[in-house]
Formats: sequence, C-alpha cells, structure tokens
Amino acid sequence: MGTKRVGSAGKFGVRYGMRLRRKWLEVDKKQRTLHECPVCRRKSVKRLSTGIWGCRKCGTKFAGGAYLPHTNIAKTVERVVKRVSEEENVQMREVPETSGPEA
Repeated sequence: MGTKRVGSAGKFGVRYGMRLRRKWLEVDKKQRTLHECPVCRRKSVKRLSTGIWGCRKCGTKFAGGAYLPHTNIAKTVERVVKRVSEEENVQMREVPETSGPEA
C-alpha cells in the first residue's frame, strides 16, 4: 500500500530515486481525488481509464486529460470559443434589420 511518509509511492520501494517518486506522488494524488462534474457540478467524477472520466452521480462520461479531467489546453480553448461566440453575438445585434426594398 505505502507508508505514511511516501504514500502510494511506497510501492516502488527504493527504486527510481526520491525526486521521481515525489513527482509521481503529486500526480497520483491529483488523479485520485474526486473532481467536479461539468454537467451536475457535484464532486463525483472519477477516472475510468486513460483520458476517460465518469460522474458517479449523473452517469456522464467524457474525455479529458490522462491524469486530470480538464487540461490547461482545454481551458484555453473554452475561453477562446466563449470569446468568439460573444463577438459573433455582438455583431449580430449591430446589423440593422431590413424590412424590404425601399422605393
């Protein structure tokens, strides 16, 4: 299982060096915590497989990062998509509506 000092990285024993085992331990802790579901917003998302995440409450399955459900790249893409869609909405409002040909 591991020890109190090294946690789940204790399964590696004395192999691989302390620095690598500590880095792995940080990633492992983040991966194993419950994450927020993008649909129901409850902290019940667990990793099912590499890059596949599932909510235990609402049953939603979605793709994400290998170790975390939302990667930094995904957050950047969401921000850009939101900004572009807002700009399109503003442009749609600014276009005057024509009621037909004026004579």
